[in-house]
Amino acid sequence: MMFDLTNEQRGFINEGWEAYRKQLKGIVAARGDQANFDAAARQAYIALGVALVAAAEEQVDATPMEGFDPAAVDEILGLKQRGLRSVVILPLGYRANDGDWLVNLKKVRRSSEHLVSEIA
Repeated sequence: MMFDLTNEQRGFINEGWEAYRKQLKGIVAARGDQANFDAAARQAYIALGVALVAAAEEQVDATPMEGFDPAAVDEILGLKQRGLRSVVILPLGYRANDGDWLVNLKKVRRSSEHLVSEIA
């Protein structure tokens, strides 16, 4: 779809672009459904990271979530009919400070030394 959209928007078909499309289609077809799902899921996490940063910039609370029942979510949202599957959920909103017993507690985070490995 993106190749067709690009050709349409640019108003011409680039032969190099079309050769690249053919190469990618061969790779995707050869690696199978599960490998393609796994690759798409990793791409979803890239979008998740961007969404988290965008939410923080807009001062919207966001919490990435796994540990849900993907089959149930897929059914509720009708994802299977669209050829999609869920891999992560990103609730967005504004916290209700009233009744939130954690709101005034000090944030506790690991030190960067325990989180980041520097490679020289």
